[in-house]
Order: sequence, then structure tokens, then C-alpha cells
Amino acid sequence: MDPRYPAPLRPGDRVAVTAPSSGVPDVLRARLEAAIRTVESRGFEVVTGSCLYDQGHVSAPAEDRARELMTLLTDPTIRAVVPPWGGQTAIDLLPLLDWDALRAAEPTWVVGYSDMSTIITPLTLLTGVATVHGNNLMDTPYRAPEGLLTWLDIVTMTPGTTFTQLPPGRHRAHGRDDYVETPEVDTFTLDTPGRWRRLDGDGDLEVTGRLIGGCIETLADVAGTPYADVPAFAAAAGDEGLLVYVEACEHDAGEICRHLHGMRLAGFFTGANAVIVGRTSAPGLPSLSQEEAVLDALGGLGVPIVAEVECGHVPPYMPIVNGARGRLVCTADRNELTQTLA
Repeated sequence: MDPRYPAPLRPGDRVAVTAPSSGVPDVLRARLEAAIRTVESRGFEVVTGSCLYDQGHVSAPAEDRARELMTLLTDPTIRAVVPPWGGQTAIDLLPLLDWDALRAAEPTWVVGYSDMSTIITPLTLLTGVATVHGNNLMDTPYRAPEGLLTWLDIVTMTPGTTFTQLPPGRHRAHGRDDYVETPEVDTFTLDTPGRWRRLDGDGDLEVTGRLIGGCIETLADVAGTPYADVPAFAAAAGDEGLLVYVEACEHDAGEICRHLHGMRLAGFFTGANAVIVGRTSAPGLPSLSQEEAVLDALGGLGVPIVAEVECGHVPPYMPIVNGARGRLVCTADRNELTQTLA
């Protein structure tokens, strides 16, 4: 396997903002502008697309969103593309994208999570270009706590760079900031202690593999299709194997259990040396917790399963590069994820 890494961003480079899924309503324009200023403060020029604002559950018709995304990803002057956030139906873009043109284009960093998993994970699987599963644009004003990075840090790294992230040991258990009342908010409220832990058993763990994954609710619908051929990705990784990460946004434990069973049957966990599970605030059922749902669906894989990792919808956020080499360490006194852009 030889992933392709986009060139590192330098001051003066152009970052495009488009909404492949949901757009930004007028009431949140101030937050969008604050996020754009954060990107500009790093020395980048921000280019905003026409598919960006609220038009119901999407920013524009699928054909328009796909056309704009294709234009940005094949424009050599655009060095990174980031959405304001996720949404519901980015899946409708997949058959409208010109995948041959994307494979032929100079690699561009694409960033996002939640419904953006529907775009970035297939991009890595189908083109070999690394993508960043990390905080979206509207989250960008937040300062990363010590030990973590933001997507703005990662897109400036040169191929071959190795970096390690350490969880801060605290997260936000409830609520979210009001972007209408405080559009400039840039400090996470981390009010609850928590650390990684193994769901499959006890013992210290150090495991490596190529990183791939994303949001369960969106990837469950593309697993097993040509857009999410993880078995082919695993075959290309060979003896390296994979570190597959998943995270639940809002579906209850029963739905997540069903999604994960379906993803497993579709081969999404083929070649996994371990499964990384993001911390979630999604509800359980009286007879099934979110962690029990993971074990019900994935316990039979016979690989380590590490939960409560900062790669999901619960702040803070730990960016993960799809395609990068990963090394996960989970011990009684050390939690860390090291990634190498090689």
C-alpha cells in the first residue's frame, strides 16, 4: 500500500469551504464567520462555495453539490476542502462524483466527520488519497487541549511526519455551546473525567495498522458497496493490517448494534488488528448499553476493542488520518495514538 498524501499547506494557500450535506442557516452565520477567521489567522486564504447555506436538509440539490465538490477537488490552487459540518444525505453525491478524475487529480486535503465520513472514507478507499477525520469548520475556533491537535495542524505536515496524540482525560458529557449567543466561543467545556479502556478484556495493548473508519450511522449505508470496499483496502495493506475506528453520533444502542452487525457482514472490519470506538453520548436501551452493542456485534472478531476514544461527536476531538500508519497504546498509565503519514 502506498497512500497519497496532499502537499502540506503553507501561508497563502487556499482553503475552500463547501457543504456537501447540510448548509448553514442565517442564524449561525456569525459562527461561520468566526470559524473562517480562525482559518485565515493561520495565513490561509478562504474561498467559500455557493453550496454552503441552508436550503432545508441540504445546502443545494445533489447535482450542484457534487459539481462544486468536483470543481474544488480538481482545482490545483485549492489545497484543502472543509465543510461547515455534516448533515444527513451526503450519500447522494457518491454516484455523481467522477472518481477517475479524482484519482488523476493532484491530492487535496479533505476534512470532516459525521456525515462527511460518507465522502472522506470512500475518497481514501477509492483514490488512495489520505483524508482527515477531524473537527469540522464550525468546530475549528476551539483550541485543542494539550495533547491533541486540530485539522489545521495536520494539513501543514509533510509526508513522512509522525505525530502522537494523548487524550486530556476529560470530556464534555452533556450539552453544547450556543453558537447563536456565543459565536466566538473557543474554549471547550470539559467537565467529566474519562480515559480509554478495553472492552474485550484486560491487559496492556500496543497494536499497529493502517487507519480507516468513521461515523457508524453514515458508513453503515455504504459498507459492502463499491464505495466502501474495506476488504480491498485490507488486502492492499497486507501484513500491516488495519486499525478500524468507528463512532456513534445519536442512534440508540439497538440501532448501533444492528448497524455494526451489518458492517461486519459487509466486510468493513476485514483485516482489523483492533477496533477503536469513539466516545458517544448516544442513548442505550434498558437491556443494551452502547458498549454492549459494540461487543454484541464485534466481540466475535477476536481482536482488541478500545472504547472511549476522542474520535467522535463528544468534545474534544482527536483527528485521525484515513490511510496513515497507526500505533495504538492502551495501558493502565498510558493512552496514545501515533500516526505516520507514510
